[in-house]
Amino acid sequence: MLIGDRLKALRESKNLSQGEMEQRSGLLRCYISRVENGHTVPAIETLEKMARALGVPMYAIFYDGEEPPKAPSLAPAEKGFFGASGRERQYVERLCQSLARMKPRDLELLMHVSQHLAVGKK
Repeated sequence: MLIGDRLKALRESKNLSQGEMEQRSGLLRCYISRVENGHTVPAIETLEKMARALGVPMYAIFYDGEEPPKAPSLAPAEKGFFGASGRERQYVERLCQSLARMKPRDLELLMHVSQHLAVGKK
């Protein structure tokens, strides 16, 4: 799915012109056109403005269903896998929470270091 195609379909389903989107969102009509035609990838903040202008929740831009999809379980559910239960599961949950708070540059560094360490274990 292309974001531009989805935004255009949502706009047309609301019977809005690009000019009306410009007035509602504060974004230039030419920018809206560039996004809808796939020439520009909007930032998250821009997508939030467009969702507000369309009167839809943010997930509607990425998901075609009536309700938001259920979040996948991050910890393995089957017994025998690391993080399936007990202290290991608590560890995995804390790790996920910590990773969610990290800056993108720090995540890149952490990924690089962990890949380097994993190669050394082969």
